[in-house]
Amino acid sequence: MKRNMYISAAVSVVLIAGGPVAAAAAATADTARTAPAAAARADVDATGAAEAALKKYPGVVESLDKDGSVWHVDVITKDGKGHAELEVASNGTVTQVSKDTNDDPGEYKALLAAKVNAQQAMKAAVAAHPGQAWAVEWDNDNGATYWHVEVKDSNGKTWNAHVDPTTGKVTASGSDSDSDNND
Repeated sequence: MKRNMYISAAVSVVLIAGGPVAAAAAATADTARTAPAAAARADVDATGAAEAALKKYPGVVESLDKDGSVWHVDVITKDGKGHAELEVASNGTVTQVSKDTNDDPGEYKALLAAKVNAQQAMKAAVAAHPGQAWAVEWDNDNGATYWHVEVKDSNGKTWNAHVDPTTGKVTASGSDSDSDNND
């Protein structure tokens, strides 16, 4: 309490003596003091959500998608015997929704052997089509495995890509012209 009174008194003296220049300096100091707090509230992007989920539950991301302000992330353990469904809030807070430790490791053999992980697949898709990665999912269509990545551009349109899990090569799989698609 005394500290606040001293600071207020000092600011008053400076403002009276220095006028507008001192007021600008005081405002700049106040902005600098609150900047880290504002940065902490910044929304987590797809890569940040993946990193936060892996910090909470180490393994390999199998899928990730955004629903409103929450990222849903499925992580498979590196031995393939377990997986967890996690939710990552916009501030990076991770909540474990469910966890299973009785999985068949053979089910995730291709995913665990992939040279390109989910984060690298998202980065490759965004490099091929600028925007923000919105979802990534490990897919297996008739024995062909790939990463399916959705990228939203600045107009809100979704571009779908397939990313080769061995080479990282990106091929377009179409776009969604519905700009209201928030899934």
